[in-house]
Amino acid sequence: MTLDDLPPLRAVIAQYGLSAEKSLGQNFLFDSQLLDRIARVPGPLEGERVYEVGPGPGGLTRALLRAGAQVTAVERDRRCLPALAEIADAAEGRLNVLSGDALAIDEAAQLGRGVHIVANLPYNVGTALLVRWLSIEDWPPWWASLTLMFQKEVAERIVASPDSDHYGRLAVLTQWRAQPKIAFAVNRAAFVPPPKVTSAVVHIVPGEVPAGVRPKTLERLTEAAFGQRRKMLRQSLKGLPGALEALAALDIDPARRAETLSVADFVAVARLLTARA
Repeated sequence: MTLDDLPPLRAVIAQYGLSAEKSLGQNFLFDSQLLDRIARVPGPLEGERVYEVGPGPGGLTRALLRAGAQVTAVERDRRCLPALAEIADAAEGRLNVLSGDALAIDEAAQLGRGVHIVANLPYNVGTALLVRWLSIEDWPPWWASLTLMFQKEVAERIVASPDSDHYGRLAVLTQWRAQPKIAFAVNRAAFVPPPKVTSAVVHIVPGEVPAGVRPKTLERLTEAAFGQRRKMLRQSLKGLPGALEALAALDIDPARRAETLSVADFVAVARLLTARA
């Protein structure tokens, strides 16, 4: 059997009695043209290594394989493993399926460097995985690019600019050393079952890392600053040692709120905190 001989995804769902589990944040995509479009976002994948989280019955997995990629997929839902095994048999050695929780996998050790991450992420772990991939100490990271499906609201938070409704911690943690963009939106009707919200595909590539800043320091700073985003910085940052002194050294008015600071402002504060640690 080849990839072209595989039964339609709807038939696979029926054959194995699969249904999207809300507790696992699952929503299945069946539209092969849409799936192929997602697989094109990272660029040509012929001969490239791809890591997919939460493949479910394997719709996006098939698209990645059609694009010529060598795919490693991790799936927590054991009900989906037989369907993925069929794809692996047809892929002639280009699909490796791992059974387990993506949050528990040592990805760099398993996959090596230069891997493209492409995934229709389960909604309930998507943000946690993104922060994990963005918070790597060693930069450039082991991944070459991220192409990820999120709820549109989360996607807008990732690419947001200062002084906008969506700007917050996720924007800073992404943009301080990476370049994100929204590739395209995906209507809720494309999913089975349809989620309550529109989704969007986000593409992120690593950029230059600002000198003298530790990721953990920036994480603590943004967590404090945006944890009480309606409060002035003098209030939200008073529990973070050295933060108010850093604001003063940089001539940043402590009466401002976190959403008015640029990514560069946060980086500058984090640099001073890192130097004084």
